[in-house]
Amino acid sequence: MINILIVDDHTIVREGLKQIISDVPGMDIADEATNGNEALAKMRENRFDVILLDISMPGKSGLETLKEIKAENQKIPVLILTMHPEEQYAVRVLKAGASGYLTKESAPDELITAIRKVTNGGKYVSASLAEKLAFHLEADTEKLLHETLSDREYQVLCKISSGNTISEIAEEMSLSVKTISTYRARILEKMGMKSNAELTYYAIKNQLVY
Repeated sequence: MINILIVDDHTIVREGLKQIISDVPGMDIADEATNGNEALAKMRENRFDVILLDISMPGKSGLETLKEIKAENQKIPVLILTMHPEEQYAVRVLKAGASGYLTKESAPDELITAIRKVTNGGKYVSASLAEKLAFHLEADTEKLLHETLSDREYQVLCKISSGNTISEIAEEMSLSVKTISTYRARILEKMGMKSNAELTYYAIKNQLVY
């Protein structure tokens, strides 16, 4: 039996996943968590065969949660299931130790295939993502500007470039407006830019946002 922990702050997503997986022989949703801290606590208490993890959650992001999971238990496969397109986060999460990356638009049978593959020790990426990863490895010597950012800074860059205000980002990430402003200042400094418009142009050009 493959015991699965679902980590997502949206009830409707968790219920949808439970519905898909409950029909599959040999798979069981053993538990669920609504945020990173809850996920880490449940992982310490129980044994899971795979963790389905979202990226955007209030407080501790999925990326931070992933790094903490892997620091505590290197062997447990973590499958990222998110609304963010591959271009935004896939390379970053795979480098951080994720076993696979799926968008929430994926078909249910693709999800089941991915769960089976990662629990058997494999990696799961789509064909288009495999191509991007190959290209990324070739270009790795020339670091792109956004790759110099920390995970939190990168998250803020994507949100600014998507048209969110500082206060909206602060609320969504459960941080203060002052903290987000500090992140923004650091992003501008690291990327050698002066305005949100420049950041947005860069993000669109590099397909970080659409």
